[in-house]
Amino acid sequence: MTRKVLSAILTAALAAAISPAMSATGTAAERDQQFFQSVEGRWSGPGEVVAGKYKGTKFTCNLAGKTPENHPGMVLDGTCRVGLFTQKMNATVEEVGHGRYRGTFLDGAKGKGLDVVAGNVNGRTVVFALNRNSLKGTMAAKLPDPNTMMITISVRVEDDLVPVIGVKLRRTDAIAAGVVAQD
Repeated sequence: MTRKVLSAILTAALAAAISPAMSATGTAAERDQQFFQSVEGRWSGPGEVVAGKYKGTKFTCNLAGKTPENHPGMVLDGTCRVGLFTQKMNATVEEVGHGRYRGTFLDGAKGKGLDVVAGNVNGRTVVFALNRNSLKGTMAAKLPDPNTMMITISVRVEDDLVPVIGVKLRRTDAIAAGVVAQD
């Protein structure tokens, strides 16, 4: 075989081998984007601190979900209220490379919040890794149906993840913005 023919065959074989992997990545990104689009809209509901110093504290949140224009990800922005006191809430997460996510909760670890350092979308659930100095934890958001979002924030205590905050939100706008495919 001539060198040109061999080169063409090797190039075609390499392209055939890479192509399925690239389409699987594209499919995963599309599934991630579909999940994030399903978070779009207005959400409201109760939450409770379930562990720690403020255990038993109940609150109510009103949040608006949006998706960034150019990357898979989400923004939840709004307020949570405890009695007469209202606290601004904001979480921003964007894909920074094939399935890698970064973002902030409140103003990030440099302020009074947390950094989102990793994330994974799996069907109707997303789990983000949270860091602030030596504090490590997770935020899990699950969409059991198009009009319900359940959020759990957990912190790592030795080898265990301990839930500290739970929130159950209901969609308050008229129509679900997106539909998440069943696993």
